[in-house]
Amino acid sequence: MPTNRDELQRHQLNRLNDPESGLSLLRAQNAFYRTKLDGITLPLASLDAFAELPFTLKSELVDDQQENPPYGTNLTYEPGAYTRIHATSGTTGRRLKCLDTRESWGWFTYCWQEIYRAIGIGSDDRVFAAFGFGPFVGFWAGFEAAQQIGALAIPAGAQSTEQRLHWLLESDATVLLSTPTYSLRLIEVAREKGIDLASSAIKNTIHAGEPGANIPSIRERIETAWGAKCWDHAGMSEVGAWGYQCPEDEGLHVIETEFYAEVLEVGGDTSVAEGATGELVLSNLGRWAQPALRYRTGDIVRLKSTSCVCGSPFIRFPGGVLGRVDDMIQVRGVNVYPSAVEAIIREEPNVVEFQVDIRKEREMWEMRIEIELDPAASDDTVRVGLTEALGNRLGIRSDVDVVAAGSLPRYELKARRFRIHRS
Repeated sequence: MPTNRDELQRHQLNRLNDPESGLSLLRAQNAFYRTKLDGITLPLASLDAFAELPFTLKSELVDDQQENPPYGTNLTYEPGAYTRIHATSGTTGRRLKCLDTRESWGWFTYCWQEIYRAIGIGSDDRVFAAFGFGPFVGFWAGFEAAQQIGALAIPAGAQSTEQRLHWLLESDATVLLSTPTYSLRLIEVAREKGIDLASSAIKNTIHAGEPGANIPSIRERIETAWGAKCWDHAGMSEVGAWGYQCPEDEGLHVIETEFYAEVLEVGGDTSVAEGATGELVLSNLGRWAQPALRYRTGDIVRLKSTSCVCGSPFIRFPGGVLGRVDDMIQVRGVNVYPSAVEAIIREEPNVVEFQVDIRKEREMWEMRIEIELDPAASDDTVRVGLTEALGNRLGIRSDVDVVAAGSLPRYELKARRFRIHRS
């Protein structure tokens, strides 16, 4: 394990230059990256030379698979060498298929082992995966990595929320894996059924799949209800499990032994200054069977590369993933990220669920928020308070309406609370 930035960067350069599993392998065997590596001198003389490699975009990979069905040209081995397939969620209508060999899937689960080790999950734990186990990679790797570190892995797919709660209690689980949205859903149903989650054996909750665990108001709500520590985690189907929350709450650390990270100006190629925000660009250093190099993630982060109080040499992002490049919305001329709106709504403890609709009216984008409330709450007090908070802190005007309990959708995977009507 590198102990400082110089050692870490030498390690990263060596991984890229490894003649058996690095860039040379891709030039010889991966048609997609052979074109991108054209004109790049190998082995790389420095990490700066790596910046000559063109970026990789998700749209490129999706287009490549459509033009070269079924799996595209970003395969380093013959199709028979691959043993797993997952896919992105396909919210744009076009899924990206992600394939792994036994070796590259082993790397994916190793990254999850590093996450467990960093936050203190070990062989004495019982890890409960509140996840449907479909084609989306979700917590598949986290579930398998739990077994690899000697923990008891508890599957919780194909059950109702109430059934999952009883299974969680019966199995004496100590760790919950879920989206932050689904953790809140478990809290809601537990309250309805008179179940005290804080008295369960759960000591840690780990969340991914969407922003939320990085938002203080949501984290506080989860920690209070479960009586447990709430951890943020970041990963992508096409890139891997790349980040974990600093144990000292200093931000989201990148596992830089396994990923090379750049934070660049949004849409540009210039590195941002220390403490500035930009777009995260990632290269995985162990998934050579279907790599993602200089991959523009679309995630907005704030860069901190100075020494961390936790002792890790890895860079970190205070506040986690702050939003996505393509998620920014404009309401009456004000640029706003959905996570900023959600953070304010979640600070109101009486809001059980919400939905945001954004549509154009008389050439101006307007925002309407529907909220479900705790039955004991005052509708007018909460509605007026939220309207004022959004106006004072974000500078946006919105209509807030209280709707009937149970009328808004509930989510197990990535929530779709923000609906933008562009037509």
